[in-house]
Amino acid sequence: MNQTKAKKYNNIKLTIGISKGILSFILLFMFLHFNYSSELETYIRSLLSNDYLVLLLYVLTLGFISSILFFPVNYFIEFYLEHKYQLSNQTFWKWILENIKEALVGLVIGVPILLIFYYVLNLFGNNWWLPFSIILFLISVFLSKILPLIILPIFYKVTPVEDEELKNRILAQSKDAGLRVENVFKFNMSKNTKKANAAFTGLGKSKRILLGDTLIENYSYDEIETVIAHELGHYRKKHIIKNIMISTVTSFVTFYLISILYSVSLPFFNFDSITRIAALPLLALWGTLISLIITPISNLISRKFEYEADRYAIDTTNKKEAFINTLEKLTDQNLADREPHPLIEWFFYSHPSIKNRIDALQNIR
Repeated sequence: MNQTKAKKYNNIKLTIGISKGILSFILLFMFLHFNYSSELETYIRSLLSNDYLVLLLYVLTLGFISSILFFPVNYFIEFYLEHKYQLSNQTFWKWILENIKEALVGLVIGVPILLIFYYVLNLFGNNWWLPFSIILFLISVFLSKILPLIILPIFYKVTPVEDEELKNRILAQSKDAGLRVENVFKFNMSKNTKKANAAFTGLGKSKRILLGDTLIENYSYDEIETVIAHELGHYRKKHIIKNIMISTVTSFVTFYLISILYSVSLPFFNFDSITRIAALPLLALWGTLISLIITPISNLISRKFEYEADRYAIDTTNKKEAFINTLEKLTDQNLADREPHPLIEWFFYSHPSIKNRIDALQNIR
């Protein structure tokens, strides 16, 4: 019965997510095709003369309109559905507050990136993709460093784990894996959801092992140990470095392809310059189409890394049954689809389905 419920929950989210993506693409295409984008730029230029201010107001206007249009969909997916399936601990106003915080953080990060992009576009012309890819890589490294120190505490209360036995077990695991961490932290995941999770975040001195309070409260020491072993497996197998390299190459190739397709498609929408603000949504359209090709490939690599991390967890803890039990419990607690359609798993899943993960673990001798 629980898996029937889980499958229905995930199918609803997937269907609405796909529909939202298709609708967003169509609306943006129509916005360009029927010259509404040019009209919006012209109107804003009647109010402002500085190109960068015009750009900011243009993007903020589109963002505001999009948030209004898709508010009912976001409400249904993020709030109503989570409550219907008894996964959320949020009140309506707390959900609104979290969305406002996300928007503000997004503005603080996104506005400088947007202005840098437009400056690079004007300065380098059709070669904008190369310097912007380099700059974006440096920004992503910086954000990875400050994520556990500055960004995460905006949304959650992050405190050291007080359970000495649990902390010492995890620190010993980390030491055996060659990972030096000063402490183990927990965050109040339960303020928003009944789901459970753990994560390894940060770079350099900002590295953190994070445990959701929902994980600490509902799982035994052995079970948590296998979860951490899995995360450490990513470190030991150099998945973090490999992912950085893969994402960097992917980013460079993607921006290169977008730059070419963007320039070629401008005349179709009656634009004569790559720096036309009204033409910039074309970048999003091409980025969406390219991501349709890249997503299943990156997910295939990600699933391979997950299998390797699972194997590491078993080899280092020698607690296969505890790990399998943990995966079973997490599946139930997070209402995950145990066995999605193979095509759905191939395209959308960055992690193997629980059935496939457990089957692989069972075959380890």
